[in-house]
Amino acid sequence: MLTALGAASPALAEAPPSDFIARSAPAGNYLAARLAIAERDTGAAAAYYRELVRMFPRNGELMERAFLTLLAEGSVDEAVDLAQRIVRIDPEHTLARLVLGVRAIKTKQYVTARSNLRRAGQGAIAELNATLLSAWSQFGSGNPKTAVAMIDELQGPEWYASFKDFHAGLILDAAGMKKEAGPRLDAALKIDPRTLRVVDAYARWASRSGNKKLAVETYEAFDKLVPNDPLVARSLEQLEAGRTLPALVSTPAAGAAEVLYGLGAALGRQGGEDLALVYLQLGRWLDPSHPLIDITLADLFESMKRHDDAIALYERVPASSPFKVNAEVQRALNLDAVDKFDEARASLEKVVAANPKDMRALMALGDVLRSNEKYADAAAVYDKAIGQLKTPSANDWMLFYFRGTCYERSKEWAKSEADLKKALELKPDQPHVLNYLGYSWIDQGVNLDQGTEMIRKAVTLRPDDGFFIDSLGWAYYRTGHYDDAVRELERAVELKPNETVINDHLGDAYWKVGRKLEARFKWNHARDLKPDADELADIERKIAVGLDEAERIKAKGGEVQKTEVVAPSEPQKAAQKGNGG
Repeated sequence: MLTALGAASPALAEAPPSDFIARSAPAGNYLAARLAIAERDTGAAAAYYRELVRMFPRNGELMERAFLTLLAEGSVDEAVDLAQRIVRIDPEHTLARLVLGVRAIKTKQYVTARSNLRRAGQGAIAELNATLLSAWSQFGSGNPKTAVAMIDELQGPEWYASFKDFHAGLILDAAGMKKEAGPRLDAALKIDPRTLRVVDAYARWASRSGNKKLAVETYEAFDKLVPNDPLVARSLEQLEAGRTLPALVSTPAAGAAEVLYGLGAALGRQGGEDLALVYLQLGRWLDPSHPLIDITLADLFESMKRHDDAIALYERVPASSPFKVNAEVQRALNLDAVDKFDEARASLEKVVAANPKDMRALMALGDVLRSNEKYADAAAVYDKAIGQLKTPSANDWMLFYFRGTCYERSKEWAKSEADLKKALELKPDQPHVLNYLGYSWIDQGVNLDQGTEMIRKAVTLRPDDGFFIDSLGWAYYRTGHYDDAVRELERAVELKPNETVINDHLGDAYWKVGRKLEARFKWNHARDLKPDADELADIERKIAVGLDEAERIKAKGGEVQKTEVVAPSEPQKAAQKGNGG
């Protein structure tokens, strides 16, 4: 049933007015709700289903659909009411039991919580979730040892281990049993050294156990794996100032929210967006102060193309949070994604002005400017970021690569070539750099053999990338190997059938091997894909007089009478060479 929440379309709409819904026929509301779900617009879907449930209060299917959409929307109080009605119809409804169990933890009714959670676990994820939540309810009842025993008795797949050790350690630490908590948190850290919450919990335990050195070493080890995390930076500052860090979790509700956050974040990374959304919304309802739930939920919305919802959550991150700068950067990127470039740019410029050394903010500003074809401005921003590097490392290849692409678009080839070579020096097997530099050389008619070999290497590294294969086909074309060009360009068109440049290239290759009817067909298709003005003129010239005459006319700077001129209503941005920019 959870799959009813998920479909691919990213479109969002505002929830319809309640008076409109009330006036609509039930069938219309039902169809509108289903469409809203297909478009991942849970707000609108919830509004329609609310009215349907009001009209048909005994319809179990409508009740369940409303329940799911309310959960996904974050209207948990309403979902709780429906969960109570659902279990009267279906006492074994696992998700309704989960919601009632979570509500009981929130209201400190721990026995009731366990009664519901016993019926909320079917399948590996649900069983782990229900057991860990029940353990936190035992902690709430004053039974931390029973809670840990419950966790230890749970049998399951190997990936259970880090969750079990982590929550056993948190419960023992929250109960003041520091000696017992340490080994469990340490075990979780050994399994999962790249998970911030595990690292933070162990470092905080070390701090409260009087071992400042161990706490510092724990954060520093994480920083080597995942550099520049703002929470780690703040925690290290606090430790150096002589402060003792409080426990990560101290209440049953916060512990239960940590369970839901951990599982929700893991599911979101692995493609389980629908269940992740439910878990994260429940966790947020339990503990609105959790430092990572809003950000993780916003990131999930972003991955689902729900940019407006992501923006709203990033705006909620408090100014006191160590993640505020990151949230502002992501908010701006989402603004750009919904075509609010000016607002995104202004927001990022404000962040950069306040944090001139923040590389993430500089990169984001450069990327937004570059994607909106402000190449000179973007190059200047990347220049500021590169100027802060003491000794460029392999991790910095992207800065030189993006600055190089901006220089190339700004017709500053000498600077572009130097940056692309530097990027390749830092990351010799980076396929985007290999392709971009190789293609640029081929397009200019220089370093043909070296450029072709670089593109071949890029294709070997990314054999299913249509842009890279297009580059290889074009390299063969420019070196006179027309049959090879046709073979590769046909492969590229199969992978990227709606790319103007690739269809145009294939048309040229067809002409060279004598397949002139097919060449004009490909040029017509390229024209219909709405290329930019310069590309459109070249394509129409070839359609009108053929490739050979079109090249002679272009070389002389002449014009030809155009046929069937189609002015693009929305000029397509110039395709990035190899899709690298």
